[in-house]
Amino acid sequence: MPARADDHYGLPPQGGAWPLSLAVLAALLALWWAAARFGWVSPLFLPGPGRVWRTFLWLCSDQATGGGLAGHVLASLGRVLGAFLLAVAIALPLGLGMGLNRLLRAGLDPLLEFYRPLPPLAYLPLTVLWLGIGEAQKLLLLTLAMAPPLALAARAGVRAVAVEQLHAAYAMGASRRQALLWVVLPAALPDILIGLRIGLGFGWTTLVAAEMVAAERGLGQMVLNASNFLRTDIMMVGILVIGLIAMAFDGAMRLLARRLTPWHGKQ
Repeated sequence: MPARADDHYGLPPQGGAWPLSLAVLAALLALWWAAARFGWVSPLFLPGPGRVWRTFLWLCSDQATGGGLAGHVLASLGRVLGAFLLAVAIALPLGLGMGLNRLLRAGLDPLLEFYRPLPPLAYLPLTVLWLGIGEAQKLLLLTLAMAPPLALAARAGVRAVAVEQLHAAYAMGASRRQALLWVVLPAALPDILIGLRIGLGFGWTTLVAAEMVAAERGLGQMVLNASNFLRTDIMMVGILVIGLIAMAFDGAMRLLARRLTPWHGKQ
């Protein structure tokens, strides 16, 4: 049976790590409850788990204004997923082209490396000047945040393809198009999927910045608006919901990666 990387380094199998994860989560919840229960931290700065839970239930009820939590979640999901699809449509072909074409890589790689480390808040005012304060501006900001890791992952995946695999494909009579579809893309798929995970994570981390400008709904807008009224409980609900949704998406991407690339990480 092929060895895994965690076996090589003496690490426990990934499937057996969930009890430790649950224990750490339980310890953090207990510490949070104790800090609120015994007054270690003022409730203004750290409301207890019970209060946050009651706020969550209130936001899910019909009594909440502005469409409640469901309206904010749907608005944020629409923005993140829409921008993610745009980033995939733009950045993946660009990254594949950079990996396959030396001239394209030489021309675009310096621009990509310059733009990649820029924080989204740095070009947030530019997106407002270009597109105003509507939904197009938010989609552009999120797309710009997610595109670099997708392009870099696709480029790295193509560059990692073994030359021997291409030579073998050509020796068996494959055309350039067939070699791209059946050799290059499958070999680059693990890196591409990792780039998709990272890009989606960047989208969620940029969400609050995207919804800072004239957003009527959205989890980021809910957190920002709650901070203006010192509603720390609503802020924590928004932060926890964003984190849980992002974790769910990351788990789905990991499952997809295991299904599509079962050979990755094995010797």
